[in-house]
Amino acid sequence: MKKTSNIKWLCLLLLALTLVLAACAGGSSNESDNNGTNDNEDNGTTNEGATGNPVEGGDLVFAVHSEASSLDPGASNDVPSSVVQANIYETLVKRDDENNIIPGLAEKWELIDDTTYEFTLRQGIKFHDGEDFNADAVKASLDRIRDSKVASPRYFLFEMVTDIEVVDDYKVRIKTEYPFAPLLAHLSHNGGSIISPKSIEADYAAIENGKKAGSVISAAPVGTGFFKFVSWTPGNEIKLEKNDDYWGDKAHVDTVTFKVISESATRNADLERGFAQIAEYVQPIEVAGINNSDYGSVNQKASSSLSYIGFNTEKAPFDDVRVRKAISMMVNKTDIIDGVFEGFGIPAKGPLAPGVFGYNEDAHPIEFNPKEAKKLLAEAGYADGFKTKIWTNDNPQRVDIAVLLQASLKELNIDVEIEQLEFGTYLEKTAKGEHDMYILGWSTPTGDADYGMYALFHSSQKGNPGNRSFYENAEVDKLLDEGRRETNLDERIKIYYSIQEQLIEDAPMVYIHHQEYLTGISNQITGFSVDTSGIYQLQQVQFVE
Repeated sequence: MKKTSNIKWLCLLLLALTLVLAACAGGSSNESDNNGTNDNEDNGTTNEGATGNPVEGGDLVFAVHSEASSLDPGASNDVPSSVVQANIYETLVKRDDENNIIPGLAEKWELIDDTTYEFTLRQGIKFHDGEDFNADAVKASLDRIRDSKVASPRYFLFEMVTDIEVVDDYKVRIKTEYPFAPLLAHLSHNGGSIISPKSIEADYAAIENGKKAGSVISAAPVGTGFFKFVSWTPGNEIKLEKNDDYWGDKAHVDTVTFKVISESATRNADLERGFAQIAEYVQPIEVAGINNSDYGSVNQKASSSLSYIGFNTEKAPFDDVRVRKAISMMVNKTDIIDGVFEGFGIPAKGPLAPGVFGYNEDAHPIEFNPKEAKKLLAEAGYADGFKTKIWTNDNPQRVDIAVLLQASLKELNIDVEIEQLEFGTYLEKTAKGEHDMYILGWSTPTGDADYGMYALFHSSQKGNPGNRSFYENAEVDKLLDEGRRETNLDERIKIYYSIQEQLIEDAPMVYIHHQEYLTGISNQITGFSVDTSGIYQLQQVQFVE
């Protein structure tokens, strides 16, 4: 029998999840904001420019800026990978448009005690390879992401899980070390995707033969999703096809091809000529032109994402908080939003976007203040400045931000060299800590402060999991751990408020802004949408005639 306190805790948790409503407006084309909140300015899930009747079939082409790094949900932590994986795999639970937790592969669940959830699974579902979906498959997938042999960058999502117990073929219990408030939210993240047990077995065999974990799964991903993997031509495209045996509402198009086109102008040209029906990362200056055209429009979606300039806090001079704060004071966020993003965005106070549970709207951000910046730099012993590098990939807005920062820091006699790297190399090198400064992004797909800050700032998450600033603060670690364990919502909020205040004070990064996703949509299709973490929703997309 459940205790009254447990029921009360569950109700409070579900209430928190439903209260995660976004209040941000504005935008970016950041392709690496690792995967939400709900917004109030989405322009709809359909393309208003599309005319005619929706039809079944057709080959959908999606022009994307960056290639996926892996199709193994346990081996990647970037949006270009997640947007493809989300069509192949499914999770036990999902989030709806209001951020409510809803059934996925699990049809229902209940809280057995403070640290145990029991999930009842849907029956009759098959993986793309014909294997049965059942409790054993759930255990195999969730055990794998917690396995040190796999060394998943998404381990932090489930590190509090102590046991996955198979009760029967279609019932599984997940036990945690302590009451973990956002467990359901974490299970909705595609890091909790359920993979075919046969694929997992083959991948472990490859590991034993000296291959990298995830190599087998990434090369031939097998899930239960509404699309199935067909092929991957590195540097060119990934192709999926409709899963005719899907257990739920089937996709409408026959195939989806994620075609890598790095140049925005080329992506838009393909959209105009009908060679592509969706084009991601429309540049802010291109929005009006597409909206005024006769071939498409721009879907605008406020996000849970943060764009930021990160410091390698283990390298001099960025190991000195005075240097980090001085540089932060030289960043004019309003100029960046207006000049680089054409007004699509709101200035960030700290790491969390408005609407994410735990967001501190009363936080006091570091303000633009060149005079104080010079004083701090002199106190740190760098009155004459220094030479450094800032890394970025070829995202146009990030390049522009780097150029603005380069010009601004000249006032402090800081000589900044800008270096552009290919996205995969960029992620690899920043994970190893080879950088000085870098520009990247992060989003909060779970709608909870734990995801929004734990991976970015906990010392155990340095490198690939998210903490590319290599930031370490024992008090912040302690508070982040407490935030995971605290079940009282008011107390959790207090903890996360304190963390944000400390992160602003320590300045491991410059918190720039919360952006808006801008996606070009052809009048040839309808039914498209994108969630607040940047994951494209393709299940309902249809061609029109």
